[in-house]
Amino acid sequence: MDRLTAMHVFAEVATSGSFSATADKLDMSRAMVTRYVGEMEQWLQARLLQRTTRSVTLTDAGEHALRRCQQMLALSQDLEEETATTTEGALRGQLRLTCSVSFAFAQMGAAIADFLAQHPQLKIDLDASEGSLNLVEKRIDLAIRISAEPDPLLIGRPLARCDSVLVASPAYLAAHGVPQQPADLAQHRCLSYANFGKSMWQLTRGDVVERVGVSGHFSANEATTLMRAALAGGGVAMQPTYLVNPYLHRGELQAVLPDWDLPVMTIYALYPSRRHLSPAVRALLDFLVERFAGVPW
Repeated sequence: MDRLTAMHVFAEVATSGSFSATADKLDMSRAMVTRYVGEMEQWLQARLLQRTTRSVTLTDAGEHALRRCQQMLALSQDLEEETATTTEGALRGQLRLTCSVSFAFAQMGAAIADFLAQHPQLKIDLDASEGSLNLVEKRIDLAIRISAEPDPLLIGRPLARCDSVLVASPAYLAAHGVPQQPADLAQHRCLSYANFGKSMWQLTRGDVVERVGVSGHFSANEATTLMRAALAGGGVAMQPTYLVNPYLHRGELQAVLPDWDLPVMTIYALYPSRRHLSPAVRALLDFLVERFAGVPW
C-alpha cells in the first residue's frame, strides 16, 4: 500500500478521533481507513491508536509518529507545489523567505508585492526577524541578510551595498546642538544598535579614521525602532539609508556629520545550496538582483 497515503489517513484519524469521520472526509470506506492505519502500525511495529467504542486516542508511539507524518506530508506538499507548473508554464507553489524587520518594512514588502503581481499563482511566506535562522531546519528558501561577511556555509548572492548615515530630528539638534566633529558625539544621546557598534562608532573621512565611544540611554536590536526613537527626538541614531532616505528627503530627519562615512556592508540573498534550486527561487533571485541593481541608497 502507498505509505504516503497511509500517513495521510493516520494523520486524519488522529486529528478527528474518528475512523468514520475520516472515511467521509477522504471519500473511502471505513474498512479501507482501518486497513491503512493497520498498515502504518505494521510498518512501524508499534500500536499507534487506542480504540474504544467511544473514542480513538493516540498512544505515545502514535504521538511521535503523528509529528513525523505531519512533517513528511508538509514536505510532500511543498515538493508538489514547487515542481508543478500550470499548462502555460507559470510558476506556482510556496516560497519561504526571511529578512530583517527594517528591510521588510522599507523594501521587501513592496518588492514581494511586485514579484507576485508577475507570478500570481505563487505564494510567499516572509519571516521578518532579527535572529539568525537555520535555513534547512526552518525550511527557508531564501534569506536576505545585511553583513560584511556572510555565513560561509551558505551560498551568497550580493544584491546591493548597504550604506549607513547618522541621523537625528531637527528638534533634537535644535535643543542639543549639531555635532561638528566625531568626538562631539560623546556628549550626545546616541541610539545604538544592540547587535552592531553598540558602544563604538567608526567614522572615516579620506585617510582619517575616528572611533568614538558612545553611551546612549537607549539601545535596541532592530533598526526601525531606533528610527522611530530618532523621529521622536530621542537622539542620534546610525541608520541604513534604505530605511531613512525618505525621512531625510522630507526633512523629518537630518543627517549628522554628513562629510564622514560609516562602514559599508552588503545586502545578500543567502540560500543553502546551488543544487536543486526551484524555478520560483531562481526567478525571485533574478528579480531582486535586477530590482536592487544600482539603487541610489
